[in-house]
Amino acid sequence: MDPKNKIDQLTDLLHQLNHSYYMNNKSEVSDFEFDMKMKELELLEKEFPQYKRPDSPTSRVGGTITKEFQTVKHKYPMLSLGNTYNEQDLKDFDERVRKVLVSGSELRVESEEKMPQLSIFGQAEKTHNSQLTTHNYEYVCEQKFDGVAISLTYENGILTKAVTRGDGVQGDDVTNNIKTIKSIPLKINSLNLPDEFEVRGEVFLSRHNFEKINKEREDIGEALLANPRNAASGTLKMQDSSVVAKRQLNCFLYSLNGKKLPFNTHSDSLKALTSWGFQVSPTYRICKSIEEVMSYIHLWEKKRFELPLDTDGIVLKVNSFVHQDQLGFTAKTPRWAISFKYKSQSAVTKLNSITYQVGRTGAVTPVANLEPVLLAGTTVKRASLHNANEIERLDIRLGDFVHVEKGGEIIPKITCVELSKRHESLTKIVYLSHCPECGSELIRQEGEANHYCPNEEGCPPQIKGKFEHFIQRKAMNIDGMGSETIEALVTKGMIKDMADIYELNTEKLNQLERFGEKSISNLLKGIETSKEIPFRNVLFALGIRFVGLTTAEKLANHFENIENISKASLEQLLEAPEVGEKIAQSVIQYFSQEENLKIIERLKNAGLQFENEARPAAESNKLEGKSFVVSGVFQNFSREEITDKILANGGKILSGVSGKLDFLVAGENMGPSKLEKATKLGVKIVSEEEFLLML
Repeated sequence: MDPKNKIDQLTDLLHQLNHSYYMNNKSEVSDFEFDMKMKELELLEKEFPQYKRPDSPTSRVGGTITKEFQTVKHKYPMLSLGNTYNEQDLKDFDERVRKVLVSGSELRVESEEKMPQLSIFGQAEKTHNSQLTTHNYEYVCEQKFDGVAISLTYENGILTKAVTRGDGVQGDDVTNNIKTIKSIPLKINSLNLPDEFEVRGEVFLSRHNFEKINKEREDIGEALLANPRNAASGTLKMQDSSVVAKRQLNCFLYSLNGKKLPFNTHSDSLKALTSWGFQVSPTYRICKSIEEVMSYIHLWEKKRFELPLDTDGIVLKVNSFVHQDQLGFTAKTPRWAISFKYKSQSAVTKLNSITYQVGRTGAVTPVANLEPVLLAGTTVKRASLHNANEIERLDIRLGDFVHVEKGGEIIPKITCVELSKRHESLTKIVYLSHCPECGSELIRQEGEANHYCPNEEGCPPQIKGKFEHFIQRKAMNIDGMGSETIEALVTKGMIKDMADIYELNTEKLNQLERFGEKSISNLLKGIETSKEIPFRNVLFALGIRFVGLTTAEKLANHFENIENISKASLEQLLEAPEVGEKIAQSVIQYFSQEENLKIIERLKNAGLQFENEARPAAESNKLEGKSFVVSGVFQNFSREEITDKILANGGKILSGVSGKLDFLVAGENMGPSKLEKATKLGVKIVSEEEFLLML
């Protein structure tokens, strides 16, 4: 089969498998088989880029670098909705709708020259044959999901543009990042599709993924994300789409816009979106009266907590497009839609005490112990106070009565103190000065909110936490070793650092209570198997502060091996993708400690992987004997792709500019000192286009 046909065949097959898995909850092939087909397509597209289709499923994994997001004007403005927390306001809204549709009263569109003739969630220039009369109007009730509004444009069934809401008139083009969301179709295979149409929806981060990301951030000493909505918004504006792909965003679609679309009602268009392969939340309901609307609201006031994402209310829309046109708009909002917001789940309870938890990185987190109180269907006993700054901001005192809410309906938080109940004898809280676990005096770095215990080698939670980090699935993935085993090994003094794990044997493990022959065999097998774990995971497992799995992967790809990383200067580290000064300083500090270098040497001797084993397949020897440094941001390739190309064609990558360097491949935003040094030394500086000509 010729490469074009093979690429087309694989592209169509992978789209079909994706649709089956994400929309029908049906897995037609194993994960391994799917990954192998995806890999086959990636290789073919690299070899024959001229045949890569714009809807290629390989864009799901990301890899595109966006230097800046272009501003795009919306074809149909993304207007805002009026909202209320009051049920009487909804009844008043219904009365206004009834007067127009039943009584025949006319409503003038204010500032008509500014208003588009379309619905905020419906369609422009529609064809109508609605069987609904003005005397039997109905509503559609939908969940008001707490995410980021997005507009998706499809041409000939292919996703061509994705734009954020922005100010409603124009937003940012985030197409490359949106393509990583697996529930959004890249291509629609359906009959009678309009040539061009726009779909709108809400991009969100599920509660599960939000908690997972925050757990990872806490593990590496990063500040926690505030809530799923902000996390989704920040993720959509990341420059590296491969990082966006790892966040596993999702999307519910809720409206359709276009010219002469053959739908009479909003609910008809939702059904069409579902049939075309879009993910539409099944929580919407058609309501024949305002009483049915109220019933829907009351049903979901508590049931919404069962959903996988945050929702803070409902959106009420008149269903018929004819009726929507009759009702029209005010200067800023449609008269045929309104949102109802649920009041925040809040309760007042007593602060009994504060305890301080010590994490793997030594960060000390204060936790409020509360008088148990029922909140959003669960009993809340504790809430995070984050740091000393938050305690000071709240001016909280032991014995105070406090207002507790669920941030994003998921993490309990104290919002304020009920001062009317404060007893005059209560005194201000003095933040802990010494570690609650080992007694070491706490430190607080300039510019950081958290206090830290500096006793890395002697503080029990830090010691245990480092081992738990080292053995986790995304790190060394050691089967047979869990928290209880680590606790026992540390208590017995069998392991004091990571390298000790690889010196365990049957004789030593026999000393552990309730650890039989099978457990010992499984653990030793897990330890041996972990020696095959790739370098990027090993680097992550070392537990360098602020170095998460993504950063570890970037460092591993950029520097190739542990020696290059350990010897890299601050400037060289900053050249690596996703590495800022905070991470670079942390890496330098880690490798400046003799004890860490000794542990790495022992781990090397044990057989762990400390260099990238996969090298690009050889393509030619055109660059043989030539050395390169790659710096900056490029238009068509990531830095790693250019590096791979150099290696595949016989070239060599150096870690910095020196007199031995032949070429500096310069992209945009590269460091001025590197450019200056290369110029001074007479190193030839080539652009992305000039580099490609060399091949």
